[in-house]
Amino acid sequence: MENLKIIGSEEWCSFETFGIPAIKARVDSGAKTSSIQANAIKTFFKENQEWVSFEVNPLQVNRSISITCEAKVHAKRSVKSSMGISEERIVIKAPITFGKDTFEIELTLANRDSMEFRMLLGREALQNRYLVNPSATYLVSEISEEDLENMYTMIHSEKTGLKIALLASNPDLFSNKRLMEAGRMRGHEMIFLNVEQAYMKFDAREPQIRYRGGNVIDEFDAIIPRIKPSVTFYACALIRQFDAMGTYCLNSADAITQSRDKLQATQLFAKNDIHIPITGFANSPLDTKDLIKMVNGAPLIVKLLESTQGKGVVLAETSKAAESVINAFKSVKTNILVQEFIKEANGQDIRCFVVNGKVVASMQRQAAKGEFRANIHQGGSASKIKVTLEERKLAVKAAKILGLPVAGVDIIRSNKGPLLLEVNSSPGLEGIEAATGLDIANIMIEAIEKKLKFKK
Repeated sequence: MENLKIIGSEEWCSFETFGIPAIKARVDSGAKTSSIQANAIKTFFKENQEWVSFEVNPLQVNRSISITCEAKVHAKRSVKSSMGISEERIVIKAPITFGKDTFEIELTLANRDSMEFRMLLGREALQNRYLVNPSATYLVSEISEEDLENMYTMIHSEKTGLKIALLASNPDLFSNKRLMEAGRMRGHEMIFLNVEQAYMKFDAREPQIRYRGGNVIDEFDAIIPRIKPSVTFYACALIRQFDAMGTYCLNSADAITQSRDKLQATQLFAKNDIHIPITGFANSPLDTKDLIKMVNGAPLIVKLLESTQGKGVVLAETSKAAESVINAFKSVKTNILVQEFIKEANGQDIRCFVVNGKVVASMQRQAAKGEFRANIHQGGSASKIKVTLEERKLAVKAAKILGLPVAGVDIIRSNKGPLLLEVNSSPGLEGIEAATGLDIANIMIEAIEKKLKFKK
């Protein structure tokens, strides 16, 4: 016992044979076997022995770094997860480097996409080697963000000359950071442009966009618009200017404008035979009672036309409450839609992420207790779901009608079949990447490459 080294509850380790220079591990003496995050697990035979190939995303904060690994299959075991669910996992053996020590351990291949740690170090690896101080961390080695970036520079592709701008307001938002890192991982030059710091010069011979006090910006191959509602008008003017200058815009200004106008979008969906909850729109307070009857009475939903992320959406549970809410909005000259409440949905909806006419990911969102809105921003939870063919077709058609190559399409399941709720032209990535484990940011960058016929 005196010769055992003391380690913390969190430590850095590496796997030289897999080309993984650093991966953060949670030290858990309660777990017997160690495990590592693994996607795309496929078994194959080599020289009459079973092997496995798998992909590891070693950094929780950067899903775009993916390392393909191969190892001989050591065993297959039934392992009980922390949720108490048993599943069969492949077990491999691999040498791990822990500070100055290198030794072989058993590893189960597990989907840890939703976990904070991509690696779990169990008691078999610790036995006769280490004592754990649960109140300490990183006693073996400290690795800074700068060190990590240097370690993983060999993963980055060479520069390609493709120049992509992200047109948004906040560079620190999860979705914006993911898109920037995904583009860089594919070798592109990524530039963040703050919508409100860009301005335009209209001229038939020399149109320009300038940025932050006079810098002319006209050399982008593509623009990724990530537009918050409050700057829609100005941002769409910028997108039209980029388009006029020959820059490809992932979502066009017209498509974004249509998607943001909930009334126009709803009319387009009804015109194109897309099933939606019964929806009403009126101007005069004299029509309120009939408006409520028209959408099958209370309870019903009242939506501000400018609402987003579940904000400006109200559930009126009685006819009297519905009248009060509707007339209150009308009294302050605010445009609203009134929509039937789909009780059988039980606070659930489905987000389909559409890229270039294909549903690339989907998740089910569940509203928090006491809440009817399933939006993640309203406290809802998300889980991966397999959508039906009918739901897939509905999502693709809705995005196509609005002219959006990239869209988050929200669907609700009803007794009448799937109904379209709304289409988002700047869908968030955090919830759907966490729920599905997919690199959606990378898929969006690939969509730009395909449109520009770019080849590495």
